[in-house]
Amino acid sequence: MNIKQAKQEITNTLRAYLAKDTLGSYLIPAVRQRPVLLMGPPGIGKTQIMEQIAAETGVGLVAYTITHHTRQSAVGLPFIEKRTYCGEEFSVTEYTMSEILASVYQLMEKTGLKEGILFLDEINCVSETLAPMMLQFLQCKTFGNQRLPEGWLIAAAGNPPEYNRSVRDFDVVTLDRVKRIDVTEDFAVWKEYARRRGVHGAVVSYLDIKKDNFYRVETGADGLQFATARGWEDLSELICAYERLGLRVSREVVGQYIQMSRIAKDFANYLELYYKYQRTYHVEDILRGTWQPVTVSELRAAPFDEKLSVMGLVLSRLGGEARNARHQDALTAALHVALTEFRERIAEEEPQAALARLVRCRQETLKRAKEAGQLDRETRDLTRREISTLEDYRQKLAEENVSPEAAMDAVREWFSRETDRRTALGTETGAMFDNAFRFLEETFGDSQELVIFVTEVTAGYDTSWFVENFGCDAYFRHNRELLFDDTRHKIREEIAAVRAAQEEGYD
Repeated sequence: MNIKQAKQEITNTLRAYLAKDTLGSYLIPAVRQRPVLLMGPPGIGKTQIMEQIAAETGVGLVAYTITHHTRQSAVGLPFIEKRTYCGEEFSVTEYTMSEILASVYQLMEKTGLKEGILFLDEINCVSETLAPMMLQFLQCKTFGNQRLPEGWLIAAAGNPPEYNRSVRDFDVVTLDRVKRIDVTEDFAVWKEYARRRGVHGAVVSYLDIKKDNFYRVETGADGLQFATARGWEDLSELICAYERLGLRVSREVVGQYIQMSRIAKDFANYLELYYKYQRTYHVEDILRGTWQPVTVSELRAAPFDEKLSVMGLVLSRLGGEARNARHQDALTAALHVALTEFRERIAEEEPQAALARLVRCRQETLKRAKEAGQLDRETRDLTRREISTLEDYRQKLAEENVSPEAAMDAVREWFSRETDRRTALGTETGAMFDNAFRFLEETFGDSQELVIFVTEVTAGYDTSWFVENFGCDAYFRHNRELLFDDTRHKIREEIAAVRAAQEEGYD
C-alpha cells in the first residue's frame, strides 16, 4: 500500500487498541495488541506519518532511531539486589530502567498523556548485541523485567534488504507477533502532500513531467545512487532558502540531495528552464492581468512540457497566495476565540494581566504539544503568530494607557485589522485566480491544458480550500463542464456496453 493508506491503517489500529469497554478495560487486551511493523524504502515518509498520527489523534509520540542505541541504553544497566527466598538471602541481578521506556514515562509525566505511540525506526538494523533484546521487545513489550505501559502502541519501521545491506531478517516467531504493513513509493500521494507542504513548484512540476525520477535506487559502476522523496523535499527547502538569499542552486548542489547523477543533472537543467520560463512568460503579469498578446502566442506554440511548466509556475504562485489566505483565516479564527476568552477574563482581572495570562496559556500549549511530539510546523507557526499578536495588544494597552473600561473596544478595533487583512488577501488572491483562468482561456480555449489546470486546482490543498471558502466563478464554470463531460462519457460507455451485450446475445 502507499504511505497515505498506511497512515490510515495505523490510525485505525491505534483507535482499535485504545478503544475501551463499558468497564474501562481495553477491548483488545495488551497481549493481543500486536506492534505495527512498517516496511518500505527509505525516505518515503514513514517517520512523518507517525508525527501526523500523533498530532491528529491527540496521543503522545516517543521516537527513536534504534541504531543509535547500545544494549545498555536500550535495556538498562545491571545492578545487584538482595532478595530473601524461603528464609535465605540471595543476590539477584536486576536492571535499571531502559532509556527508551524512561522516555515514555517522562512524556507521560510532562504532558499528562497516558496513551501514545512508541516509534522505533530502522528496527531491522540493530547490532548483534541488541538484536535479541529488540526481538524480545516486539514479542513481549518488555525490556528486561520492565514493561511498556498499557495504552502505548509500538510502531517500528525498517527497510527491505535491497535498500540496506546491514538489515536483519526477522524470524517466524517475531513476524507472527507483529502486524506487518508493506509500503511502496507513490508519486500521486506524495504530490498531494507536497502541495500542502508548499514544496517548491520546480520540484513538483519537474516530477509531474518525469514521474519515473521521483524514487529510484540503483547500484552501478559508480556505486549506489538514489533519488528519494526525502531528498526532493529537503532540496525544495534549500531552493526556497537560496531564492530568498539571492543564491544560485547549481548542479553540484542538487547532486548533494539527489544522489543519482543523471537525475541531478536533468533537474538542474530543468530548474534553469523553470527560472527562464518565469522571466519569459512574466508570470506576475499574468496574475495581475497585464499580460501581453505575445505571451499568449508564445505559450500557445510552445511544446507540451513547456506548457505544463508554465502552468506549474502559475499554480505554484496561486498555491502560495491561497496558503497565505488560509493562514490568515486560521489566525483570525484563533484570535476570535482568544478575544472571547479576554472579554470573560476582564470581568475579574486587569486587561493587561488577562492578555498576559492568555499568552502564557498559548505558550504552555505550544510547549506541551512539542513535548508530546504532536507539533507540526503549521500549528507551531500559527500559535506563535497568535502569541505575538496577543503580546502586541498587551503592549499597546500599556503604551497608549488605555483605561480598563475602554480596553475591550481597543482590542476589538486592533483585531478588526486582522479581519480586514483576511478580506484583502481573499480579494487579491481571488483576482489572481480570475486572471489566471482568463489567460489560460485566451491561450488554450477549452483544451486539455485547461482540464489539467482545473484538475490541479481541485487537487491542491490550498487552492481547493481557497475556492471553497472564497469562490471562483471561472473554476466552478469549468468544473461543471468537466463533470458534465465525465458523466456524458460514462453514459456513452454504459450504452456501448449494453449494445455489445445485446449483440453478443443476438449471436
